[in-house]
Amino acid sequence: MTRDASPAAPWRATILTLYPEMFPGHLGLSLAGDALARGAWSLEARNIRDHGIGRHRAVDDTPAGGGAGMVLRCDVLAAAIDAACAPDDPRPRLLMSPRGRPLTQARVRALSEGPGVVVVCGRFEGVDERVIAGRGLEEVSIGDYILSGGEPAALVVLDACVRLLPGTMGKHASGVEESFESGGLEYPHYTRPREWEGREIPEVLTGGNHAAIARWRAAESARLTRERRPDLIG
Repeated sequence: MTRDASPAAPWRATILTLYPEMFPGHLGLSLAGDALARGAWSLEARNIRDHGIGRHRAVDDTPAGGGAGMVLRCDVLAAAIDAACAPDDPRPRLLMSPRGRPLTQARVRALSEGPGVVVVCGRFEGVDERVIAGRGLEEVSIGDYILSGGEPAALVVLDACVRLLPGTMGKHASGVEESFESGGLEYPHYTRPREWEGREIPEVLTGGNHAAIARWRAAESARLTRERRPDLIG
C-alpha cells in the first residue's frame, strides 16, 4: 500500500515498549525532529505495562520448560497491540528480534513508502511465540548481536525510514546516492580544504568533467564493495 502524500495522512509510527520515555530520543532532533514538529510523521509510544496483570502490572513470567530469564506474556502483549491498532490498520507490525530477517535498505524504503509501522520492543528472554503468530508480527533484526531490549533497534528502524520521507532531507538525491541503494557501498566523499596534512582531493573531482566524475565514483563504489562487503556482489 502506498502512503497518501497529503498533509492529512502523515507517516505514523506506534511503538509498544516498557520504556516509552526512550522515545523520540534522537529522532526529536535535527531533520527528523523538524519533520516530526511539522507533522510530516507522527510518533506514539505506548506502555505495554498498562496492560499488565494484577496489582503489580506483571508483564512477564518464567519460561515454559524451565531456563533462565523471563518471557513477555502473550496475553499482555496481545492486549497492548489490540489497544494500539484497529483491526483494519494496514501498517506492518514489526517485532525487533535478533532472530528476525536482517533489515535492508530495500525493506526500509518499502516501509517508508507505506502508511507507517507498528513496532514491538521485546525485553527479557523474548516474547511468547504464540503472540507472534496470533498478531502477525514480522521479526526484524538490525544485526548479529544482542541488545538489552528492542528500543534501540526500533529507533534505528524509525531513523532509516523517516529520513526517506518526502521533505525530510535537504535534497532527494541524498537518499538515492547512498550505500545499499544501488546494491553496493557508497563512493568516498571530499570537501574543502583541497589539501590537508599532505592528502589531496582526487584531481578528477576538481576538474569539472561530470562524466569522468561519475565513472570515478562508480569505480570507487565497486572497489569498496569488493574489499569490504563482497557478500553484496551477486
